[in-house]
Amino acid sequence: MKNLDKNLNIVQDILNKTEEELKKMNPVNVLVIGKTGVGKSTLINNVFRENLALTGIGRPITKHLRRISKDGVPMVLYDTRGLELSLEVQNEIKNEIFDTIKENKKLGVKEEIHIAYYCINANSSRIEPTELELISELSEKVPVVIVLTQSIGEPATMFKEYIENLNLPIYGVVSIMAEDFKVTEDYSVLSFGLKELLELSFEIIPEEAKKAFNNAQQVDIARKANSARSWALRYIGTSFGVGFLPIPFSDASVLVPMQVTLLAHITAIFGISMDKATIASLVAAIGGTGGATFAGRYIVSNVIKLIPGAGTVVGGFISGSTAAVITTALSMSYIEVLAIIAAGEKDGKYPDLKNIEILMREKFQERLKKGSKIDKKIDITTDLPKENLELDDSKKDYFLSKFKRLIKPKNSKNDS
Repeated sequence: MKNLDKNLNIVQDILNKTEEELKKMNPVNVLVIGKTGVGKSTLINNVFRENLALTGIGRPITKHLRRISKDGVPMVLYDTRGLELSLEVQNEIKNEIFDTIKENKKLGVKEEIHIAYYCINANSSRIEPTELELISELSEKVPVVIVLTQSIGEPATMFKEYIENLNLPIYGVVSIMAEDFKVTEDYSVLSFGLKELLELSFEIIPEEAKKAFNNAQQVDIARKANSARSWALRYIGTSFGVGFLPIPFSDASVLVPMQVTLLAHITAIFGISMDKATIASLVAAIGGTGGATFAGRYIVSNVIKLIPGAGTVVGGFISGSTAAVITTALSMSYIEVLAIIAAGEKDGKYPDLKNIEILMREKFQERLKKGSKIDKKIDITTDLPKENLELDDSKKDYFLSKFKRLIKPKNSKNDS
C-alpha cells in the first residue's frame, strides 16, 4: 500500500506540474470574424481541440463580440456576431473590434490579439465593399488571414484568385474544407486546407504565443511530437551531460523529480486531456504493476539488462549516460503514445487504459534497445534517430494497426 501511494503521488505530481506548465504559457489570442453561417464554429472546432466553439465559456465583452475560453486550453477566441445585419450594425461591430484590439494591446503580449481570421463562404463568390473596407482597416491593427470556407469546386478556386488579385494588405488567403463533405453515397470531398492555415498562422503569431498555439491546435500532431522531442532532448542533455555526478544505485529515486518535470512538460506541449487514470496507466507500464516506485530502483534494476554495455551500474553507481538512456527512452516512448492518444481525441475516440499500458511498455523497451546501440563517446541526446513523425505511405498501415488497437470509439453520436 505504501508503494501504491507513492505511485499515486507521482501521478498527482505529474498532473500538478502539467497545470503549472500550462499557466506559464502566454495564451494565444485569435479573432474570428465572419457572417452567420459561413462556418466559423466548424473552423474553430476542427482547428482547435476541446470543441471550443461548443464547450468554451463565452463571455460577452461588447454587444456583438464574445470572448471564448476554456480551462486547460491556453488560448482566447474573440468571436463576432451580426456582420450580416444593417450597415449601422456593421459600423458598431467595427468600432467594437477596433476598441477591443486597442485596449488589449495596452495590456501586453498576453492579452493582445495575435491574429484575425476573416471567414467568407467561398461558394458565395461575393465580398462586399464594406467587408473590403473592414479588412483593410483591420489589417492596420492586427495580422489578417482571409479564410475561404466550404471551398468546393471551380467557383471557389476562381473566387480565391479574385481576392488574391485585389492585393489587400493581408497575410494570405487560405481555402479550406474544415470537415469531409459527402457528395454522394460513395464519394466525399476530404477535408483540406487546415494544415496550410496552421502553418501560415505559426509564421504570423509572435514567438511568445507559439507554444500555446501548438498546445491548442489539433491539426498537426507531428508538430506537437517534434516540438516535444526537441525539448526533451535539450532537457536530458542539460540534466545528464557534462557535470552530472554518478548516482548511487540505492538512491536511484532521485531521478523522479527530473522525470516528473520531463513528462509534465511533454504533456503540456501536447495539450491533451490527461486524467489520473491515463497517467496511472502510463506509470504502471514503466514502474510495474506492483506499485513499485516510478523511475526509482525498480526501473533501473529492470531496464539495465536491456541496455547491454551502456556503462550501467559500475561499483554500485549509475552513470549519467545510463540515466540519460533510461530517461530518453521514457520520454520518446511517452511522446509516441501521446501522439496516438492525441490523434484519437481529435476524432472523438478515447483510449483503452489497458492498451495504453501495454503499448507504453512496448515502446519503452523498444527505445531502450535503440539507446543501447549508441556509441558511448557520442552525445546520446543528439545521436538518437530523428525520424520525421509525419506518416508516409510506408508507415500508415503500422500506425493504423496501433491506433485501432489502442482506441475505443466513443459510444455517443459524433457532433455534426
